[in-house]
Amino acid sequence: MEVPESENLQVLPQNIPLDIIFEDDDLIVVNKPQGMVVHPAPGHFEGTLVNALMHHCGDSLSGIGGVLRPGIVHRIDKDTSGLIIAAKNDFAHRFLSRQLADRSLSRVYETIVQGRVKEVGGTVNAPIGRHPTHRKLMAVTEKNSRPAVTHYEVINRYRDHTHLRCRLETGRTHQIRVHMAYIGHPVLGDPVYGRKKSQKGLDGQCLHARQLKFVHPRTGEHMELSCDLPEYFIKALSRLGPPEN
Repeated sequence: MEVPESENLQVLPQNIPLDIIFEDDDLIVVNKPQGMVVHPAPGHFEGTLVNALMHHCGDSLSGIGGVLRPGIVHRIDKDTSGLIIAAKNDFAHRFLSRQLADRSLSRVYETIVQGRVKEVGGTVNAPIGRHPTHRKLMAVTEKNSRPAVTHYEVINRYRDHTHLRCRLETGRTHQIRVHMAYIGHPVLGDPVYGRKKSQKGLDGQCLHARQLKFVHPRTGEHMELSCDLPEYFIKALSRLGPPEN
């Protein structure tokens, strides 16, 4: 066996505009647009949120996530828009990570799903792990899975779709997308767990991280941050016609 020489990975700062919802000396909360990758990975070493944060914050990002994920406390998918927290120092990173672990950091999403959800709300409590045959996908499965809980409530119903609010109790990869598909209501525009062709003019899933609640690591203040629905989401709603609740 031959071990190749190690490569010195470098993530370069890039002057990419950021929609900053909150910022201080310990953390920054950004409203990420749909289509932006959170951190560099093979095929995406430029144009990521990390590239933009490195330009904006300079050396003021925690190092816990490693060279490719400086400051990143939690992630959202490339085609999911909305709020994401980055830590500016290791103290803040550890404090926020503990809140993720004990489920006291609240993350609320809005989404449009296929079909009319009959109940006013509910909970999906189904473990998520790697798909047994498609290893790049996630699935509800009992093997090599971890507990996953998603709470949802109906905002509006349309003829063939439903506008939902979802609150994550856990934070598994693709959790809302997998859980909604599992109950027969895949996320609109999701090419992986839903219909394969483009829907309602969308370039990806209609899923937006709308609200964050957490305790500030330095001040102990209870923070509650939110952002507006993005244009792509509003356009998708308008194409559904009037609500039929």
